Amino acid sequence: MGYVEQLNQKIDKTKANVGVVGMGYVGLPLAMEMVKAGYTVCGIDLDDKKITSLQQGESYINDVSNEELQECLATNRFLPTPNYEVVKELDAVSICVPTPLSDNQDPDTSYITGVINEMKPHMKKGMLITLESTTYPGTTEELIYSEFHKMGYEAGEDIFLCYSPERVDPGNTTYNTHNMPKVMGGITDTCSELGAALYGKMLDNVVRVSSPKVAEMSKLLENTFRSINIAFVNEIAMMCERMDIDVWEVIDAAATKPFGFMKFQPGPGIGGHCIPLDPMYLSWKAKGFRFYSKFIDLAQSINNNMPEVVEAKTSQVLNLYGRSINSSKILILGMAYKPNISDLRESPGLYIYELYKENGANVDYYDPHAHSFLDDNGEVVRSISYNKENLKQYDCMVLVTNHSDFDYEELAQLGVPIVDTRNAFIDYDKSHIYKLGTATKVNKRHSSIAL
Repeated sequence: MGYVEQLNQKIDKTKANVGVVGMGYVGLPLAMEMVKAGYTVCGIDLDDKKITSLQQGESYINDVSNEELQECLATNRFLPTPNYEVVKELDAVSICVPTPLSDNQDPDTSYITGVINEMKPHMKKGMLITLESTTYPGTTEELIYSEFHKMGYEAGEDIFLCYSPERVDPGNTTYNTHNMPKVMGGITDTCSELGAALYGKMLDNVVRVSSPKVAEMSKLLENTFRSINIAFVNEIAMMCERMDIDVWEVIDAAATKPFGFMKFQPGPGIGGHCIPLDPMYLSWKAKGFRFYSKFIDLAQSINNNMPEVVEAKTSQVLNLYGRSINSSKILILGMAYKPNISDLRESPGLYIYELYKENGANVDYYDPHAHSFLDDNGEVVRSISYNKENLKQYDCMVLVTNHSDFDYEELAQLGVPIVDTRNAFIDYDKSHIYKLGTATKVNKRHSSIAL
């Protein structure tokens, strides 16, 4: 029996031993789905703290509960380990490691190459390798298959290689790893068939495409589309401020059109692992073909400058009260990059925090989900505890992340000036609440200002 038939049979009978490299926001939920489908899964990560936490049944990400993790551990088919030697016992490996940008805003694929170098001594013929990390078109073939080909492996014959972009949206209660359509592109048709067979056992819908490059490009298109449209509505918000028009009312009115309009909302900037990074991967790769995307670079510039827009808005608000940012006490409400999660990756709140500090403010933050972070000096900054009376001491509060468990009514009633970057205080018509995308002028205030 050949390698294709052997692997097909193991996949069909859920006898395949599977590895997931990277136990983060992508890899851990994927591993849970594989265990639920009946596979034996090795969760590989070099972070000993993560492995210890998993072995103890303690999840560190929102989308996997302790109960779900413990149920998977109880099957004895989920085996967290920092040891790559288990690769020699595996039939399939999914790679889910970070792909950040370098200091020069170029793709940093060192995590991917690191995984391949760790795997190579333990590789065997007949394995299925699926890369899920977001990256530029050509990565699967240039960085992974080229290395295996040097070892004498032929794609579609004795090794099977696919790319299937992760589409994880932390905190999304509607779409998760199980029901999110999964794009799958293999180097050969046989690679695609085996990849679709494995993932089809655990996910609702696998969408096959003709090549890894198509799959890689599809992920970059998805998030570049979002980046560009967010940038556009951010620019409209700044325009509406200048024209003394409420951008939020404008967006709601436009959204009543049942076709031809998609609702995007402005905000303090973009965060997370995908939207700030993916367009830059695409732009970098395109330059290698002497193609320069003005859309991508312009959108990135607008979105990256939104923290400065928030800082300027805060300055305008404090001016109304006869104060400046320098020496003012400012509280940032919400530091995670999106509501109801603890994920701080690329959060605009981190940049806004540093901007306030640079301008002499005394800055604190409150976030019931994200409890601490390292500032630019490497010092630990911790969330304050919620105390209604203590909040009254601040000169200004700035809502960056609209967590659903904030008591917006109580916050509005404190009387402290609020800069609302998310339109979260829509139900509270208070003269001391100033929304991003609306004018901030002395003659627009509805009550006298005590200096």
